Amino acid sequence: MNDDGGTPDRGTDPLRLVIDTDTASDDAVALLLACAEPMTEIEAVTTVAGNVPLDVATRNALITLGMAGRGDVPVYPGCARPLRRPPETAQHVHGADGMGDVGLPDPARSAQSAHAVERLLELARSRPGELTLVTLGPLTNIAAALVRDRDLLRRFRHVYSMAGASDAQGNVSPVAEFNVWADPEAAAVVLDAGGPITFVGWDVSRRYAVLDPDDQARLLAMGTVRADFAHRINRSVAEWAATVTGLKGYDLPDPIAMAVALRPEIARVIERVHATVAVGDEARGALLVDRRVNAPAGNVDLVRVVDSAAFKEMLFEACAKGPRMADTLVHGAGGPR
Repeated sequence: MNDDGGTPDRGTDPLRLVIDTDTASDDAVALLLACAEPMTEIEAVTTVAGNVPLDVATRNALITLGMAGRGDVPVYPGCARPLRRPPETAQHVHGADGMGDVGLPDPARSAQSAHAVERLLELARSRPGELTLVTLGPLTNIAAALVRDRDLLRRFRHVYSMAGASDAQGNVSPVAEFNVWADPEAAAVVLDAGGPITFVGWDVSRRYAVLDPDDQARLLAMGTVRADFAHRINRSVAEWAATVTGLKGYDLPDPIAMAVALRPEIARVIERVHATVAVGDEARGALLVDRRVNAPAGNVDLVRVVDSAAFKEMLFEACAKGPRMADTLVHGAGGPR
């Protein structure tokens, strides 16, 4: 099991993932990356309310895994609301269904009956030091599990979270990133718990994970079901980015966090810091990074710089796999259309 700080070197061992997600469009692309990565096993997916309500997040996870040929991965629904606040979604960003409102068919299978928090506790306790946890949504499930087991995060090989904005430039408010803003109390619990945890924030996404028009054209030119799916479900994100964040395309925060978990070497600069979370109304969800000389000991690694070209190649490689759109049309196989 790892000490706090640093990223693990798994050598030639398979990477065994547990993925916690509020599945909307960028989460779905992150799941595609995980499904396509060699030497990677997805042990479980747990879902949480965030981008969309819990039932929608669970549906989207099932759809994505099925489309990626991983219908065997069990999906466990978790917390339907933040620890202390009413739920607030990002459906104005991702669409009412969280997937760009492109009319995806219902999944072919159902979620598990066990609660996500129970499953997280079982997996971590039964296989200490073996599993890597990747969180793509609000940290509600993780915080709820930490209430039951203070050492939860230390039982994982490493924890990677798409969370925060280390430069205090937000996407849901002037200073906050959505996942932390949606449940700041949960994020505070996680940061206070200790353990081998790395945050990949929205600052990384907007700098290194933006698909500009040329990237989008390359994705669509692949002609595969996965590439078509990945692009179309992000169409409402592209519209939102053009009018709110001003990016030259749509960014992929959850996929770049997943990419760092899958291939830690693409993270070029990592900063060890002590961070807390603002829970007051004025700066709700802001990541408060203490860089003073006399700051408390570090409690989280912040990824600051990622190899953007390497990330995009991972994305294109993942989306190039699987059936082609022409084949699904000819043979009548179910695709995302």
